[in-house]
Amino acid sequence: MQISRNLSENMITIKEAFRDCGDVVMREFVVGSGKSRLFMIYTDNIVDGDTINNFIMTNLMGRYKECNESGLLDVFMEDIIAVGEVSKINEMQQALDAVLLGDTVLFMDGNAFALQVSTKGFPSRGVNQAQTEVVVLGPKDAFLEVMATNIVLIRRRIRDNKLKLKRKKIGTRSKTDVALMYMEDLVRPKTLELVEKQLDTINLDAILDSGYVEQLLEKRWASPFPQLQMTERPDKAASALLEGRVVLVIDNTPVVVMLPVTLNVFFQAAEDYYDRWQIMSFIRAIRYVAAVVAIALPGLYIALSVYHPELIPTALAIKIAATRQNIPFSVVGEVIIMELAFELLREAGIRLPSPVSSTIGIVGGIIIGSAAVEAGIVSPTVVIISALTGICSFVIPNIALVSGLRLSKYLTIFLSAIFGLFGLWIALLFILAHLCSLSSYGIPFMYPFCSASVNDDIDWEDTILRLPLQKMKRRPIFTKPSARGRKGGS
Repeated sequence: MQISRNLSENMITIKEAFRDCGDVVMREFVVGSGKSRLFMIYTDNIVDGDTINNFIMTNLMGRYKECNESGLLDVFMEDIIAVGEVSKINEMQQALDAVLLGDTVLFMDGNAFALQVSTKGFPSRGVNQAQTEVVVLGPKDAFLEVMATNIVLIRRRIRDNKLKLKRKKIGTRSKTDVALMYMEDLVRPKTLELVEKQLDTINLDAILDSGYVEQLLEKRWASPFPQLQMTERPDKAASALLEGRVVLVIDNTPVVVMLPVTLNVFFQAAEDYYDRWQIMSFIRAIRYVAAVVAIALPGLYIALSVYHPELIPTALAIKIAATRQNIPFSVVGEVIIMELAFELLREAGIRLPSPVSSTIGIVGGIIIGSAAVEAGIVSPTVVIISALTGICSFVIPNIALVSGLRLSKYLTIFLSAIFGLFGLWIALLFILAHLCSLSSYGIPFMYPFCSASVNDDIDWEDTILRLPLQKMKRRPIFTKPSARGRKGGS
């Protein structure tokens, strides 16, 4: 619907659209000699009141000059309104969206357009420390729920005019702002084109968090493993951009989305590059081992205890048998009980307030575990197996990958309980085959361990081990082939 030249018609349309919206402020007033009628509308509490009072109202009423009324709004835009961002809008829906976005819209009798003045002033918290990706060395700042602030946190790290930003709106009702950021000289054109196309095809009424975007952009939505990466750290997002990846900054969420991905990026922590390469290579190798242990250890214990006790050292087998004499459940039942109990404790620790959650961890891990052993419900060996499995999952720095490993663990438990070691190998091979079948925007998920479609420029500089920074001369496979060199830009 086009904006009418008749101010009264526009006012009727707007008042009907915002009927029963008590936080929408509307004001009709006149300027100059009283012949020029204006209508101003904005949403209270999400605008900067000082901007409206000092740079719009004061200037309109104090600096107004007599001129041809048909061109008065153009004069306001060019000479009167002292705000940096002012634009013309011709559609009524654009005006309604601008009001809900935090801008102020001015209508004037005799003009078939309105002025959209940027007066955003959303309430927000200050820049805090990262909560889920904590580091000892390195920056401590984290993203906020305000998209504009998050963009600034990235731009202060990459002061290059090659860093481009495209704005989009997704969600038919929420109209959530999304900033698509990329390095013009590093990103693969096909990757950028595909991401833009997928964003434009999202058809949902509301996008309330970056998790929505992650799920809607994933190609294999049935897979338990993440095919996009999310982070709350600006330095990690900046690093992804310099690798030729695309970063999606979504409004109202303190987490950004990075794509494409490979499996090894989920084992990389921000601190890996801020400390010496020897210790960080050692820790990263431990993460890979921990991932295998988190998946296979419960199933391995079941397979050995039930089907292949002869493979267990004799002294250890005797001790395990002695601890299980009065246990009323089978080995499989014990493992499932302890694994589910650990899942409940994990969820309880997340949902409760921080001072209480640490107490729950101590009570659940020590007192309940000890009481269960003394009561003869589970054996000490199963408690150790479950605790070690849980600890190994905490070593991995990406919570989305941890969730996939947690679900995969139950597949190994189920098949090991039925087929023994043969079932364990079937489960592990099935998981490996599934990982090899995944891809992220044309990049094999298991690259460089599996590079069927990307067989050129294979490098191992930053995979299981992290080489010294002086030796990391090439960007990852995400970068377009002509810009793989790290020194001097492209």
